[in-house]
Amino acid sequence: MYSPAHDCSVKVNALTDLHACRQCPRLATFLQAIKNHHPDYHAQPVEAFGDRTAKLLIVGLAPGMHGANRTGRPFTGDYAGILLYQTLHKFGLATHAESVSAQDDLQLLGCRITNAVKCLPPDNKPVLQEIKQCNTFLEAELNEFIQSGGMAILALGTVAHQAVLMALQRKPGLYRFAHGAVHELNADSGLKLYDSYHCSRYNTQTKRLTTEMFEQVFTHIVKDLRNPSS
Repeated sequence: MYSPAHDCSVKVNALTDLHACRQCPRLATFLQAIKNHHPDYHAQPVEAFGDRTAKLLIVGLAPGMHGANRTGRPFTGDYAGILLYQTLHKFGLATHAESVSAQDDLQLLGCRITNAVKCLPPDNKPVLQEIKQCNTFLEAELNEFIQSGGMAILALGTVAHQAVLMALQRKPGLYRFAHGAVHELNADSGLKLYDSYHCSRYNTQTKRLTTEMFEQVFTHIVKDLRNPSS
């Protein structure tokens, strides 16, 4: 049975320090350079977005250069968010099919979105030490999610999948990433980890991930949430 590795209040308090985090020198330097060239960009760690009592937590890789890094909201303002928010809306998990900015009136319903790495990495490729450093924040988010009755975690891509397992202190060899895979993390509570290819421009344009494939994952998740004993 999963239990937080540390006192939950300490971990939740860690989230209050996210905005000011500069623990990864490479990322901090990169964000400062972006801020100098684009003063109107968020160019800071990006916080989670959505329902704090969500049953579904979606974990992506990291903010996109002209998406979350610009707007300050996960998957907002770039191509990757198009399929995600359309799908969330179709399955009744979002009030609109598009996320325009952090100031719009979009609300997520029973759903919350975050990233494994909170800052934009160069070439969208965080190094292992950055993933580990940021895992403190993901662990805090997962603690809060589970404590609030969360049931389903959707990992978008291998890095997100591995980051979730790291945060929950699970052995990665027992939970192999595969699109459409479902991993039981806690038989008593029903907590499950679902895998999908990331909804990036590359994956969708190359058809590695199609709309139908992505919707099939959500069909499975929604069905399980409605029938947790199944």
